[in-house]
Amino acid sequence: MQIVREFPFEVEEKPHLWIPMPDGTRLSARMWKPVTDTPVPAVLEFLPYRKRDGTAERDALTHPYMAGHGYVCVRVDMRGCGDSEGLFDDEYSPQELSDGVAVVEWLAAQEWCNGNVGMMGISWGGFNGLQIAALKPEPLKAVVSICSTVDRYADDIHYKGGTMLGENPAWAATVLGWFALPPDPEVVGENWRAMWLERLENTPFLADTWVTNQLRDDYWRHGSVCEDYSAISAAVLSVGGWHDGYRNTISHLVENLEAPVKGLIGPWIHKYPHFAVPGPRIDFLGEMLRWWDRWLKGIDNGVEHLPDMRRWVMDSMPPQTSYVERPGRWIADDKAAVQSPLESWHLVENRLQDVAGTCDRTIHPALFCGEGAGEYFPFGFGPGELPDDQRTDDALSCCFDTAKLPVAKDIVGRPVVRLSLASDKPAAQVAVRLSDVRPDGKSTLISHGVLNLRHRNGHETPEDLPIGGVVDVEVTLDSCAYRVPEGHQLRVAMSSSYWPYIWPEAALATLSLESGVLELPVRESDVLAAPVFDEPRSAEPRKTRVLTEPKESKRVVRDHSAKSATMEIFGETGKVEDLATGLIMSSSVTDCFTIVDGDPCSAESASARRRTMQRGDWQVEIDANIRMRTDGRNFIMIADLLAVENGEEVFRREWESVIPRL
Repeated sequence: MQIVREFPFEVEEKPHLWIPMPDGTRLSARMWKPVTDTPVPAVLEFLPYRKRDGTAERDALTHPYMAGHGYVCVRVDMRGCGDSEGLFDDEYSPQELSDGVAVVEWLAAQEWCNGNVGMMGISWGGFNGLQIAALKPEPLKAVVSICSTVDRYADDIHYKGGTMLGENPAWAATVLGWFALPPDPEVVGENWRAMWLERLENTPFLADTWVTNQLRDDYWRHGSVCEDYSAISAAVLSVGGWHDGYRNTISHLVENLEAPVKGLIGPWIHKYPHFAVPGPRIDFLGEMLRWWDRWLKGIDNGVEHLPDMRRWVMDSMPPQTSYVERPGRWIADDKAAVQSPLESWHLVENRLQDVAGTCDRTIHPALFCGEGAGEYFPFGFGPGELPDDQRTDDALSCCFDTAKLPVAKDIVGRPVVRLSLASDKPAAQVAVRLSDVRPDGKSTLISHGVLNLRHRNGHETPEDLPIGGVVDVEVTLDSCAYRVPEGHQLRVAMSSSYWPYIWPEAALATLSLESGVLELPVRESDVLAAPVFDEPRSAEPRKTRVLTEPKESKRVVRDHSAKSATMEIFGETGKVEDLATGLIMSSSVTDCFTIVDGDPCSAESASARRRTMQRGDWQVEIDANIRMRTDGRNFIMIADLLAVENGEEVFRREWESVIPRL
């Protein structure tokens, strides 16, 4: 990473200023401003993740750089989060989006702003940038949305293919712990403790909300910009990574937006591309700067003529749970070529072949299948987040292999598997994996997809399967760009459960496959010139001191007498002191997923989150815990939140929910 210290503009920073909302609530902002008498555009990042400490590391790399090139960069804590007043209610709530519109309009009205505003953000900030753009605040002219979604139900951390993700209650534990921290007394003054206690007393138990809404109802439709792509008129740069859970958004936006839009996908995890792994990293700040220059300053720099989609095609590599680099090449395409032409591969006996035939295979229950799935969105916090060698899961699955490929294939787009199948139960699910099988037998995951078979005709109204009756279903796998070399084989592997990636059905189901076909998007040739990116650069990193080292571990424990398997994941950041603010922060994450072979109702998750915040002899600790299990008819959750100041308990709350399975 090249560190840049000299910019066209000198930058002055305001660590804290208040932005008033229409109801009188004040949101806390941190601002980096170029020293100039000429009004310039503003760039907003609007998050719940605590600007003072939570995102300070990445903010230091990014916002001063943009400010040094003539933009007022403003990082705002959402209502009830960080140093802002008010109460947090839910992710992407009407209140959040209304506040976001108000912030955009306030920024545009300042004397130092030229009236044009951009929004940027990754994950939560990528989501709400698109959502606020759909509300059409007049000053919002451009958005850079990274690792986001267009559909909160179908493509977020809660549900996928109509199945509940194992991350759903785990994410609820993360939110419970994150937003229970107090504001910084040095920022908000003597009222900090009253603000903190008010937050704690009004803590929403979002696990209940997210588990209750198991169908694609109005709750999830709110904030899903796919409901009306035409609502977005701001220019959108959509960015993601092949090792992230939000890899499908980019093609959805490029294919559907009427506004100016470009897509960019690298090999990255859930991080900004100038410091993400696996490499190669790129000069992403330069990409954003050109986007802002065109749409916020009106500079004719030609970004609207860039290829509609720029993607990194990953070369085949042996399976590993983490990578530093992923070799490959950049490709460019226009909108019409986002999805490559489809090749049909038929599922015949145990083969994938280009001629149709009889399938006649059975998918038997195997509740331990899924240990090699990896995590929904790898974040670089905790060990072994990427998919492992698929052979363990393949051995528990119904598999179909090609012969050794006579020539290499570039798979670029969204693979689809169409099946005719029957179930011996009215409720069942299917997980489909596409893998690259190397000559030594190692199996590397290329893409996967899951489907609640009761949702085969839509996620709004489930339909029971006719027991023994054949139904046609379609499973769309995640977008990918992957080169399978000559001499390797392709494998489609199917299972009727995929724990702990998704929650299993309440009863074991056996699926009988009558026929099936893999529709494989195969890129024929490179038509457009390959993109070229500069090496990454940033502003100076935040100055910190590491007080204790991070720790991490991941293991699967098999209890043969109990016939159970438990996946245990632990990550601890260690204590890090911000030398500018004096704040010392630490956090830890523990997730345990347990299941007993042959008993899907034994599935249980336990998530614990601990955060500490201290300065001098003042210290705050937050502990948040959520457990979820099922009795077959219901999901049962218990949770607790504990807040401690200087060793004394100041708040404790417990929740218990029993929620019918739909």
